[in-house]
Amino acid sequence: MSIKQISVFLENQPGKLFEMTKVLAEGQVDMRALSLAETTDFGIARLIVDNTDKAAAVLRDSGFIATETDVLAFAVPNTPGGLHRLLEEFNYTAVNIEYMYAFLGSADKNNAYMIFRVSQPGYAEAALKKRGLEPLTQEMIKNI
Repeated sequence: MSIKQISVFLENQPGKLFEMTKVLAEGQVDMRALSLAETTDFGIARLIVDNTDKAAAVLRDSGFIATETDVLAFAVPNTPGGLHRLLEEFNYTAVNIEYMYAFLGSADKNNAYMIFRVSQPGYAEAALKKRGLEPLTQEMIKNI
């Protein structure tokens, strides 16, 4: 099952990321994963959080532009070639990866975790499940 990612548009200026994290901290939102991409004028912070609805609400209430996107998350064995084996399944099923980023869990040292934005989430999820890959759920992310 896909999980929700929040994308937050940030002006590319000193302190904007700080302002975003302050809002989340004051709202008692726990970030599980974060990716930050930038251009000359703005950045996009991509977040996986413990409570997507709450995070989106506190961000929007504070004037941030925040959107929600469906992404897939998978555990990747923390061994040489672990990611390659996962990507082999993406390749086999012709799933197009638009972007991805990783995070480490605190409880499980045997796995890393990858977030994938794919062009066709429904197709990708079904095709990868047929290959024996089970994506993480939003509830599972909370416990990592």
